[in-house]
Amino acid sequence: MNEHIGITGLGIYLPEYVMTAKEVSNLTDGYWTESAVVDKLGLVGKRIPGKDDGTQEMGVKAAIDALSNSSVKAEDIDVILCMGEEWKEYPLTTSALYIQDKIGAINAWGIDLQNRCCTTVSAMKIAKDMLSSDDDIKTIMIVGGYRNGDFVNYKDKSMSMMYNLSAGAGAIILQSDQTENLLLGTHIIADGSLSRDAAVKIGGINEPISKANIDTAYQSLTLLDSEHMKNKLNDVSMKNWFECIDESLKKSNIKRSELDYVAILHFKRSMHHFMLEELGLSEDQTIYLEDYGHIGQVDQILSLKLGLEQKKVKPGSKVLMIAAGIGYVWAANVIQWGK
Repeated sequence: MNEHIGITGLGIYLPEYVMTAKEVSNLTDGYWTESAVVDKLGLVGKRIPGKDDGTQEMGVKAAIDALSNSSVKAEDIDVILCMGEEWKEYPLTTSALYIQDKIGAINAWGIDLQNRCCTTVSAMKIAKDMLSSDDDIKTIMIVGGYRNGDFVNYKDKSMSMMYNLSAGAGAIILQSDQTENLLLGTHIIADGSLSRDAAVKIGGINEPISKANIDTAYQSLTLLDSEHMKNKLNDVSMKNWFECIDESLKKSNIKRSELDYVAILHFKRSMHHFMLEELGLSEDQTIYLEDYGHIGQVDQILSLKLGLEQKKVKPGSKVLMIAAGIGYVWAANVIQWGK
């Protein structure tokens, strides 16, 4: 068993177009004021995909960025685990294999994974387990794009929690036999009783797109059972999240007080402050993604990359990644940055 699994590359792609808080407010017909979007939702601006920013294509760009920031060559990659979303250029195509071809990873096989906004943290655990147990696998790239914001109906007041959905892509390279940037413990909790509380209502087998619903089909991301989701999350969400955090720390033999940086997904400002306070961390030990919005499972990679650029993550830093995805699933992992 090889336990020395380290991060050897990070990549990000962000579309150039930015939707401002004022524009979000306008799309709600002023129901959410610009100041409320900024102060409560914690959103100053978010990325909007351009005409060439398909989910798979953005993944290719993030993969190329990761390779350019690493000594790894495309032909060194053994496996591509794609964490990109199912909303992509062509349904039933495999995003991992599209990326494999476009970046020239001729020796890699690939597979698409989905755990909604928890996919990156989940995929990192899967990658570590694969690298630890299979001597034929030395290098894994986790990569994918995200643009679920396309589905948001800003007139749907119950969906304000998803007004922050943004667009972009991320990539992270993991390799065995490393002495730096080691991935330590991970813990994940799922609650399938919430699996259909939130969904894109139109476009699947149960309610195909038709002439009658075509005008609303592409903005039908909604809460199918808002009361159940709200009540259940109030009961279990924070408990599960902190259990994931504490168990991942325990597996890593690290205490909360030893943490130096936390890569948090984007959510409303009050929850961000609450999470930091509970962990005993300051704003200097994280980056609030108010200028980016919520790019789903890309958030953790983006936060880590920004943390490195802003010198908040340094050699010796103990980094916590946390994630959650509708379905519902909570996750956390720990990274020891540097040697």
